[in-house]
Amino acid sequence: MVRKTLIAGNWKMNCHLEDGITLAKGVAQEAKKRARKDCEFLICPPFTLLMAAKKAIKGSRVMLGAQDCHFAASGAHTGDVSPQMLKDLGCQYVIVGHSERRTNHYESDELIAKKASAAIEAGLKVIICIGETEKERDENKTIEVCTTQIMGSVPENATAQNTVIAYEPVWAIGTGKTPTSQDVEDVHAAIRKVISKKLGRANANKMRILYGGSMKPSNAKELLNLPDVDGGLIGGASLKVEDFIAISEASKQ
Repeated sequence: MVRKTLIAGNWKMNCHLEDGITLAKGVAQEAKKRARKDCEFLICPPFTLLMAAKKAIKGSRVMLGAQDCHFAASGAHTGDVSPQMLKDLGCQYVIVGHSERRTNHYESDELIAKKASAAIEAGLKVIICIGETEKERDENKTIEVCTTQIMGSVPENATAQNTVIAYEPVWAIGTGKTPTSQDVEDVHAAIRKVISKKLGRANANKMRILYGGSMKPSNAKELLNLPDVDGGLIGGASLKVEDFIAISEASKQ
């Protein structure tokens, strides 16, 4: 099964207006010149930069996404942004369930599933993040944790066309640590089996599973060429044009 590689950049809470525009333009320009044609690009800036980033990447092959959304279409939800608002702004994707949201904002699998379902209904594609902590890894609970999160966080209206799974071991995010390639492939293969159980084999075979957690140019080729790794959700390296594009160049040959 051939699945198109997706290289997604999660800028997190970084960049002000001027440097955000420069970064977005740089990614768009370099993607056009250097990147593989069978690779898709996505940038997910902070909410404050979405409109500026949209203008900066206009006419390029780079897609726009947001880092979170509320599950309601509108209402008394101060500080929140609805999927419909993101769609209206020109977003094509939204990330939900990132470990930093799960930990810092105490988001449950149930809440993440509601957000994902609402985003899909609004016409967005979702990247649903899952992953274990270092303690859970040390207790050999990686597959158990990922299974629970998939079963609880992936909504019933998810399909391979509207949903991407991102496996991000929490202990590897921003730390420079990464699992072995065999560990990554084992977890991704297990995730695909769980998706098959929840959404059927056809969706499981076609659904993209990204790896996130300290992916960088030096380890990208090894990770991206694993059979069940279909791209990356890139954090720190997405803030440097050269690193972000270099990761894409290491994708499946």
